[in-house]
Amino acid sequence: MSAEQIHAALAALAAEPAADPEKRPEGPQGEDRLHLLGSLLAKTELEITAATRLTEDGEIEDVLETLLGWGEQVGADPGLALNVLTNRLQRTALQVSESDAEEVPPGREAAFAAAMTAVYALSAQLHAERGDTEGARGALSGAEEALIDILQGMHELRVAIGDAPGSDNETDG
Repeated sequence: MSAEQIHAALAALAAEPAADPEKRPEGPQGEDRLHLLGSLLAKTELEITAATRLTEDGEIEDVLETLLGWGEQVGADPGLALNVLTNRLQRTALQVSESDAEEVPPGREAAFAAAMTAVYALSAQLHAERGDTEGARGALSGAEEALIDILQGMHELRVAIGDAPGSDNETDG
């Protein structure tokens, strides 16, 4: 898909990004492609979210219907599906860790680590299926470190809300 095609899809969804005629008098360029894809992805995710709010019984079928459409596009290649899922998990991890605070809040840090645990676990499985033992070991090490980060973030959040005492030997920073 070219930048022009993606821009047209965004325009059709009434989600066309504001154009800067001084910066891009000739319209979207190839280097705009990933940015435009991100915009299209956001618009699509927002539409799906609006259509599949799980507030009543039976709405899980709406979510499953979107998964069927997703599966039709991805096809029967399990490696491709895992690559897409890994990419989505990495984006999710980055998005949940975004914060205006100087330091990422502990709950968000734990959520980041949880998403990354899934990334590493999927990566370890792919490496193992390909016979890459060293790659699997490296990914498993990453998953283990991320699991520790989840527990630390959860504990820090418990301390912050007063459910757990802080450690006497903890230092600021």
